[in-house]
Amino acid sequence: MKSRNLCGKLLVVFSLASCSAFAAENTAKEDLRLTLPPEFYAACGVETAVYFDNIVLTETPQDYQFVIKCKIGQSEERRWVLTPGEADVGTHEFSVMVQNGKGKTVAKGKTKLVVVPAEAGKDKKFSLLVVGDSLTAAQQYPNEIGQLFSQPGNPELTMLGTCKGKDSVRFQGYGGWTWKSFASKYEAEPDLKNRKFSSPFVFLDKDGKPELNLERYFQESCGGQKPDFITVLLGINDCFGANPDEPKNIDERIDAMFAQADILIAAFRQAAPDAEIGLGITTPPNSRESGFEANYKGKYHRWGWKRIQHRLVERQLEKFNQPKKKLFIVPTELNIDPVDGYPDNNGVHPNATGYKQIGASFYAWLKWRMGQK
Repeated sequence: MKSRNLCGKLLVVFSLASCSAFAAENTAKEDLRLTLPPEFYAACGVETAVYFDNIVLTETPQDYQFVIKCKIGQSEERRWVLTPGEADVGTHEFSVMVQNGKGKTVAKGKTKLVVVPAEAGKDKKFSLLVVGDSLTAAQQYPNEIGQLFSQPGNPELTMLGTCKGKDSVRFQGYGGWTWKSFASKYEAEPDLKNRKFSSPFVFLDKDGKPELNLERYFQESCGGQKPDFITVLLGINDCFGANPDEPKNIDERIDAMFAQADILIAAFRQAAPDAEIGLGITTPPNSRESGFEANYKGKYHRWGWKRIQHRLVERQLEKFNQPKKKLFIVPTELNIDPVDGYPDNNGVHPNATGYKQIGASFYAWLKWRMGQK
């Protein structure tokens, strides 16, 4: 690793490769499709990171070197990382340059890092509805959100939902679910033991037909309380089965997902017009093929899902960045370790470390928004 100060900025060059020479076949012809959000967030006292493998599309991230320019933070073997203090509060320029083994720049991009004070939102009260698939149903990242907000200096958090986590943590999370599941799934006779769920947002109308009714959900399941914030982390089940070798098919699956997302977001907006909605960007896969082999026995592969997920991230960043409409991006895809944040035997579900990183991303975003109110 080499580092030096240029015009007051820390320039860090770090290669993901070992000390051996880069692969000779690595050339600038490969399109890495470097993908960054317009900004990302960090709360004082809580670690945040950008993992290099998560921002480029390649099977061999170790064949490239990443040049990070930012006044704060530092680069390690596979990431840039920061646990900010109060002196770091503010907005910082953050740029990435990727070079191949011949030292040629093959990708570059920039974003902004927003560091939020530890006491942002202090003495305020807010309510939160957390929505998602099996990553949410695992309870761990909702629990982490609750735990972080329980620390001194934070606003008072009320979590809404019918699913229960630790202490007062509540959420709506179901394994295998999609945007469409939340918008339309109805079971006349739910069987929780056999994972036969009905969407908590869907009820029978006066004619006995299922309808999406968030107003009724808030009234009956949340004691009439409406959320100040809604977070959603979905996308894996919507797009996992796309054909990674057919870009058109990937986009068709994403189009179908977005159509359902529009329905659910519109329903949230109608029932809770003042709520701010944070869309978590679909998380990257385990870096190990072994995780996919353990789950799917050769039917699905890591590189296949990586290609689908990366395209999904590109399009989510384009679609959901609408702050004027109270619709925000939460860059959950950056701050999750694709190696140490996953177990050896699972392709898409993190371990405790990875779930905490997801929780930290949502926490930092919520703290930022609370500080703006």
